[in-house]
Amino acid sequence: MELLVIDKTDEELRMEVAGEDHTFMNVLKGALLKTDGVAAATYDVNPEQSGGQTEPVLSVRTEDEVDPLDAVESAAERVEQLTDEFADAFRAAADA
Repeated sequence: MELLVIDKTDEELRMEVAGEDHTFMNVLKGALLKTDGVAAATYDVNPEQSGGQTEPVLSVRTEDEVDPLDAVESAAERVEQLTDEFADAFRAAADA
């Protein structure tokens, strides 16, 4: 996975997330929307309407002086936590 910051201000971030698709981007967006200080989060993967862009572009808007990069980091940590919890539950169910 390669990340490229396209545009960043104190409250907004646009970042390309190379090599990912709807599966990962939906999970990340969901985690972002549950992150304190995030006002909006979305992504675009439609190259025909995006001037030929082929990689997903994540857009995040924050409030209350939350840095959008910090918000993405918090959301990524939440995704990791959820993945670990799922793996633990799966192993427990498989061992039962």
